[in-house]
Amino acid sequence: MITEMEVKQFLTLQNYDIRIEKNGRWIDQKCTPDVVNIIADCVMQYIFDVDNLEMFSSVDIWHYKYTKENIRDIFNKPSTEHGLSKNEYDKFFAQPLEMLANAKVLNKSKKGNKNIYSVNDVDILEYISLHERNALKFISNYCEKVLVDSGIWDWFENFFDIQTQYAYLSLKDNFEDFIISNTPINGATEVRRIFTKVINPLAYTLRKRGTYRGRISKYSVTYSELMYNRENFRDSSQSKPKGMTRQEWNKQRKIKTNAKYFKYQSIKAKKYLRKFNDQFRNSTSELNDDYSAGAAIHMHHIFPEHQYPEISMFLENLIALTPSQHMTKAHPMGNTQRVDLLYQELLLKTKANSIEENLFDENIDTIYTFDNFIEVLNVGFCSKYEVDENDFVTAMSIISNHYAQ
Repeated sequence: MITEMEVKQFLTLQNYDIRIEKNGRWIDQKCTPDVVNIIADCVMQYIFDVDNLEMFSSVDIWHYKYTKENIRDIFNKPSTEHGLSKNEYDKFFAQPLEMLANAKVLNKSKKGNKNIYSVNDVDILEYISLHERNALKFISNYCEKVLVDSGIWDWFENFFDIQTQYAYLSLKDNFEDFIISNTPINGATEVRRIFTKVINPLAYTLRKRGTYRGRISKYSVTYSELMYNRENFRDSSQSKPKGMTRQEWNKQRKIKTNAKYFKYQSIKAKKYLRKFNDQFRNSTSELNDDYSAGAAIHMHHIFPEHQYPEISMFLENLIALTPSQHMTKAHPMGNTQRVDLLYQELLLKTKANSIEENLFDENIDTIYTFDNFIEVLNVGFCSKYEVDENDFVTAMSIISNHYAQ
């Protein structure tokens, strides 16, 4: 598994100057982190399927069995074979593939009127496919590189520094003029759709205000606002933005339980943490105790997946353990329906230490967020704690106080 730094190094080697490429659709409306993530995952599954060729089209990915098993339920769409879904699916699959081709992650050629793809860099594709946040990091870094290469990054930097409606309108107008002048796109409406997919990932990464319905957003862009599946569990599994009251945030919550999505992302989160643990911790357990000898090959949900599906895909709720730790201590007598609460407390505190180390270690990829860890505690403890950023002392106190009751 490669790191974000290696992704940036890959991007550095490319030239994405829009003035040269003349490609107005270097990113598009369906290129959200969740869609790009799952399309990359479907491509990864496709290319390693022995029955498939190295070359593929968007239709091949669309009708691939792994895709059909996941897309419909995860994105609440009709079957990929449903006639009425054709136009929507054309964009859903084609636009992320086009973005990945423009970014040189994929190669692209023409066969008649059909775009044919192959994988140019499998490591980058795998990085994107492993986790939504990886896809978000890629999109944000990619957008910045395109803007730098095209000589317009200064416009965005100015807006992120000033954060006023006037600066926002100036940036938006300049971006529209630039795209229309340098690409075949000739309508402001199309450019505005693209503009949202460019500015908001950058704003989220920088913790700044972005765009919302044609105006500067009232608050910093939230994680859920970046997603194709916006009005679902993300609104309840992400911490409220700073500056917004808890009452306001609660009003915005629209929870729609999607068991298929939770399961899909949980499986991928386990796979991601296992790869990370193998690479950066030499497959050792995150907890050093009498049962920690051997490889940590079990990725354990601290708060059980079947009880807390909404946080089952959070890396902050997963911990790498040895089989003995998992099936002897975490689940007494190997009964996965039971949890040892004293060991659960120890695992939460151990995970807090792992997260703190990861956030402040510049030599490895950052895979956790403190806000997500607090959300894990809030869901697991049925509470509404609000904790200052990276205040691990308070987080530890919350854990101790809960189990002391």
